[in-house]
Amino acid sequence: MEEKLNLTMEWDKTFPKSDRVNHSKVTFHNRYGITLAADLYVPKDAQGQLPAIAVCGPFGAVKEQSSGLYAQTMAERGFLTIAFDPSYTGESGGQPRYMASPDINTEDFMAAVDFLSVQDNVNPEKIGIIGICGWGGMALNAAALDTRIKATVASTMYDMTRVNANGYFDSEDSEEARYEKRKALCAQRIVDYRNGTYALGGGVVDPLPEDAPFFVKDYYDYYKTKRGYHPRSLNSNGGWNVTGCQSFMNMPILQYSQEIRNAVLIIHGEKAHSCYFSRDAFAKLTGDNKELMIIPGAVHTDLYDQMDVIPFDKLESFFKAYLN
Repeated sequence: MEEKLNLTMEWDKTFPKSDRVNHSKVTFHNRYGITLAADLYVPKDAQGQLPAIAVCGPFGAVKEQSSGLYAQTMAERGFLTIAFDPSYTGESGGQPRYMASPDINTEDFMAAVDFLSVQDNVNPEKIGIIGICGWGGMALNAAALDTRIKATVASTMYDMTRVNANGYFDSEDSEEARYEKRKALCAQRIVDYRNGTYALGGGVVDPLPEDAPFFVKDYYDYYKTKRGYHPRSLNSNGGWNVTGCQSFMNMPILQYSQEIRNAVLIIHGEKAHSCYFSRDAFAKLTGDNKELMIIPGAVHTDLYDQMDVIPFDKLESFFKAYLN
């Protein structure tokens, strides 16, 4: 039985509502028994079974931000879409809150495909996914597992297992550095157990230090201003359970990405600090249905919500080519 969720019915997105699509709230469950909340976007006057796309990300964000913008825009272009909150996040279920898991969050994408596959107005043979930022890596992991996914887009992707194990820009890529990180996390577990609560960390630093590196300023400008702020977003208003992401260190999610047979499009900004994730991930992919697209001059968060930067024409042609 699905968990009862408290869903907000008014429009509370960071982007304006389109008059070209019908919007509604839906729920579905994953194989861990967690009920997920999603926004469903359907082109107005749509008839018959449509190709469908499930969207999620960035890591720590909610469906009222970037993923919802992607989903609504792709619905304007003829696709049935959902933007969903991953487990433990936003309006979705799961206890305790503010957790993340490479396994459970990959399952979230697969559960979205389950949901779409049984909708009367969806063609189950024409389903794709979009993962943004940290969920770009999750999308590739789901694509390596789920043969029902016919086309995958990873936008300005992060490999969350690599960044947890190696640090930003692989600056902590040593056995000793990982040992010290594990040691600190395990010590925190004892503190949390004694306190009966989980310490929170991560998210976007606030206030912003004067000497913050560019990529931290980029996140701050998006999540802490009116441009991308949303109260349910962990990056806007809080942080993750400090030890909740611990398993990311030992579970490389892109282990079998070279075996992905469906079509993959990886897009990234030329000036994005995390571009190395996209280039390295693309280098592992095989087959003639894989493509890397670099957006000239774009920084990381430009591909979150800048309509003149996100290559929606390319996304439309890509999905139409492979969800045919």
